[in-house]
Amino acid sequence: MDRLFSAGGPLAPAVGSFSPRRSQTEMAKAIAQAIADQKTLIAEAGTGTGKTFAYLVPALMWGGKTIVSTGTKNLQDQLFLRDIPTVRAALRAPVSIALLKGRSNYVCHYNLERTMQNGRMTSRDDVGHLREISRFIKMTSSGDKAELSKVPENATIWNLVTSTRENCVGAECQYYQDCFVMKARREAQQADVVVVNHHLFFADVALKDTGVAELLPSANTIIFDEAHQLPDTATLFFGQTVSTSQILELCRDVLAEGLAHARGGPDWAKVVTAVEKAARDLRLTFPQDIVRMSLAQIAASSPFFPALETVKEKLAEMIEVLEDQSARAETIEQCRVRAVELGQALDGWKPDGKGKMVEGDDAVLWVEAFASSLQLHKTPLSIAPIFNNQREGTPRSWIFTSATLAVKNDFKHFTDQMGLAGEAAQTWPSPFNYEQQGILYVPTGLPDPNAMGYTDAVIDCALPVIEAAGGRTFFLCTTIRAVKHVAERLRKEFADRGLEYPLFVQGERGRTELLDSFRNAGNAVLVGSQSFWEGVDVRGEALSLVIIDKLPFAPPDDPVLAARIDVMEKQGMNGFMHHTLPEAIINLKQGAGRLIRDETDRGVLMICDPRLISKSYGKRVWQSLPPFKRTRVQKDVIDFFKPPQ
Repeated sequence: MDRLFSAGGPLAPAVGSFSPRRSQTEMAKAIAQAIADQKTLIAEAGTGTGKTFAYLVPALMWGGKTIVSTGTKNLQDQLFLRDIPTVRAALRAPVSIALLKGRSNYVCHYNLERTMQNGRMTSRDDVGHLREISRFIKMTSSGDKAELSKVPENATIWNLVTSTRENCVGAECQYYQDCFVMKARREAQQADVVVVNHHLFFADVALKDTGVAELLPSANTIIFDEAHQLPDTATLFFGQTVSTSQILELCRDVLAEGLAHARGGPDWAKVVTAVEKAARDLRLTFPQDIVRMSLAQIAASSPFFPALETVKEKLAEMIEVLEDQSARAETIEQCRVRAVELGQALDGWKPDGKGKMVEGDDAVLWVEAFASSLQLHKTPLSIAPIFNNQREGTPRSWIFTSATLAVKNDFKHFTDQMGLAGEAAQTWPSPFNYEQQGILYVPTGLPDPNAMGYTDAVIDCALPVIEAAGGRTFFLCTTIRAVKHVAERLRKEFADRGLEYPLFVQGERGRTELLDSFRNAGNAVLVGSQSFWEGVDVRGEALSLVIIDKLPFAPPDDPVLAARIDVMEKQGMNGFMHHTLPEAIINLKQGAGRLIRDETDRGVLMICDPRLISKSYGKRVWQSLPPFKRTRVQKDVIDFFKPPQ
């Protein structure tokens, strides 16, 4: 292992400009030991450690089947196209690799053909995109939409030319032999190393629809990269959500399939209209546009409860009709199966006779209203017991790695959430010289973050620093509302002051496009929220200042958080200190990690929240951050950005 990572070793050109990296070698050895012993290891590796190679080298050397799960599809592509081939070539390891994504990433021959025949396009863009996709399907061997850069990833046409678990015909499909989803799964079955993402991994555990379930029995090593995301992702999939949009979508399909295959049967329009009206009436029981509230917060007299019963009744009536007609066509039978599944999900919301629902101790029921839909969620309070069930059975090694798993070298928050108490956990520090390379700046004189005008005060404080940095700034906010306000103000201030810094704002373009533009500009300011706090790598001078408006505490109206804290407090724990604060610290470490990405980077981390100094917990926060030089004096920061004399 030492030889591989040392200067002049086979991996030296790939691991960066300074070798050997002792922490990388030590981490690789610890992972190799965990794989050999079929044990679990929680491995926190500071930025710049080279954790990807530290886990890939032992995984590829040890042999056997390895599943690598990462945070996003972009990181999946990077591992599959760049990192694993690099390590494989350096080690001369004869391993095969496969990439497996969720079915919505692959073009479906059947749905593409149907869409081209039906021609139900909603925009001119769709027509052009459809033409590109029909060309693409003739040339691609994978069918992965990531390969077709001419059609944006979020283009509406993709919904019409990919499949879902509900509408896939499976082995009955005339294109089954050519199916890209099945091809990807077959390749994954045969490969030594399979790259998936967390969403796919946990969707499979919950839905058994991603092909991962078939891979698990034969895998002897499972590696989770960006493991800090696991608690949220697992919660999402181990919970259950049913929405009025799903019901309306089902109604549209029932009408289309009924008219296509059973026109002489029931009055299909009448059958679906009753269900559609019930679903829309349910949404209208909350007059506000955006609502998040737990079951306990909904008044017993609310029209929500009778409206929900009406949806259940009307859906049950539609299921009866579908049962009578299901023999007429496979697609009508599929609609029946979907309707039954939706009905079962709605049955999870049972009244207790007093207008309230029966709510177990292990889950929280809550509703979320959007402009045109209502979602009913049933979310587990803890994913630990469910995840532990998945880890039982076949002995194998489980590696959890990220730059942010611990709070001041304490892993308890992560291990409690994932049910990993008692497992080995270790930190390998970053090789960067943070004291020389950066400054942590907490300005003086800012009001309380909840005060009126707080965001404006932050901008006033930030402007001289942005100017001193010559742009080259990430302005990270904790809310979308703050992003909009900051962008509006900066646009005006830059114009008034004659500052020619390109301004990029989250939401105005796709994330990848914004980042490319930011890097290329060299003096830009990017304003973003949560999606720019992590998984973003801008090296060099293009990013020299990271401004964070507030400590990233979860919103107080989060019903799942409130229920979890309630349970903790009943057990005699302090919900803020044991959950809210550690969660915010891990989030903040991610945001801070955007600044220094290389041994030659220099920069300032400006955290504007005065609670970092004024509150007793503030010390715990900044002690968990990289050991930057600290200051509260603006002049120190301005001087830092002055070129050396």
